[in-house]
Amino acid sequence: MTERAYSRADLGGPIPDAHFIAGQWCKSADGRTFETIDPSSEQVLAKVARGNASDIDKAVEAAHRAQRGDWRDVSPAERGRLIFKLADMLEMDAERFALLETLDVGKPVREALGDVRGVCATLRYNAGAADKMEGQTVPLGRDFVDFTMLEPVGITAHIVPWNYPLGMVARSVAPALAAGCTAVIKPAEQSPLTALAFAELCQRAGFPDGVVNVVAGFGEDAGAALVSHPLVRGITFTGSVATGRKIYSGAALGLKPVVLELGGKNPMIVFEDADLERAAFDALDGCFGNSGQVCSSSSRFLLHRSIRDEFLDRLAEGAAKLTVGRGLDNCDLGPLVSQEQYAKVRSYIEEGSRAGAKLRLGGGSPRGLDAGYFVEPTIFDAVDPASALAREEIFGPVAVALSFDAPDEALDMANGLDFGLVAGVYSRDISRALSFARDIEAGSVWINGWFIGGAQAPTGGIKDSGIGRERGLPGIRNYLSTKNIGIRL
Repeated sequence: MTERAYSRADLGGPIPDAHFIAGQWCKSADGRTFETIDPSSEQVLAKVARGNASDIDKAVEAAHRAQRGDWRDVSPAERGRLIFKLADMLEMDAERFALLETLDVGKPVREALGDVRGVCATLRYNAGAADKMEGQTVPLGRDFVDFTMLEPVGITAHIVPWNYPLGMVARSVAPALAAGCTAVIKPAEQSPLTALAFAELCQRAGFPDGVVNVVAGFGEDAGAALVSHPLVRGITFTGSVATGRKIYSGAALGLKPVVLELGGKNPMIVFEDADLERAAFDALDGCFGNSGQVCSSSSRFLLHRSIRDEFLDRLAEGAAKLTVGRGLDNCDLGPLVSQEQYAKVRSYIEEGSRAGAKLRLGGGSPRGLDAGYFVEPTIFDAVDPASALAREEIFGPVAVALSFDAPDEALDMANGLDFGLVAGVYSRDISRALSFARDIEAGSVWINGWFIGGAQAPTGGIKDSGIGRERGLPGIRNYLSTKNIGIRL
């Protein structure tokens, strides 16, 4: 796909206003719909079926029939073959999925296309692992044979966020399918389109009806019903801490295992001996990529005082060159996803200015864009460590810089929040960087790089940033239950 301006006409046919359940498009039980908005124009993109408890029950029952029926008899090797085929079909249809993603959430087409490629990689990794999840023998002595079997947990619920809609679907659904589970997906109401298209693609790839189902809608209607449904045996959620707590509480009533990836206020710690060119380059993408709407963004810079100004000058120089505009026009940054998110980010910027933080760049809306939820790349310096700007997740293109003089001070600031998703350490002294990384309270720590990892590398948070791990082999084990079988000889 070459870079050019795109339009909705490039999608081809209409967008169905229906859920995808048991291999078919299904209208909502009560006929309700809701509008999904193009954040670049604030215009209605499509009407989408609004699911409720009846639609969730229909989808879960379809997943239950598939789990007890055709899908149960599919061998691990055949499951892997189907997932490989799905990846190939998605790759062939990458442009359509990328355009759907761009229209729904606003990101540049080139980034959306990169997301689709990442989904293909995730599918292929899990496809290759489908027939390699093995049990073990247990040495009880000569009079016994004892061994374990790994079995699918059953019907799984996937409540996914809006910042990487297709990527977050694949991150949890691919390992669930590899493990032999069935899935019911509840996409974010801001971004339902690629999840629906993905479910249809699964059906065309040859997955039995009911293995992958999607019910669009809102958390209070569809999400809550999915979490509480008695046939659901595993739940994966990515989103806010507040919603994660509600899901965790609801799942506890049914003793259901839960994987949660929640918020982050991730520190990038830059020491005085760091490669500042590398650090500033990584910070540009780490903070402003996807318009800052990334759980693992480098949203908090902890800078040694001796290099603070040089680092921020480099970062500001790069950020000032970023173009902001419609995702269809392939600018560097698209809009924020919704009016609600735009208002939230604007409130943090305004509060930061009122609190006396130094605005080094941005803070406003780009000129020439009369509609859309656009925010300029923004950099704050001299931020009060106790302020909301320094402690709360903004989820927008806003960089926050704080200074330190000694490593212990940096460590205290890094660990001083309730979040613990990711962190980064920049230093040419690898021994010091590794020693420092061991003391950081985070699920992932990256040294002299940002966004390190892939489908193979487990990710997840500690503290308020979540529980459990996704990706890698641990991501598949989320969807497997261990059964022990003992035989007396």
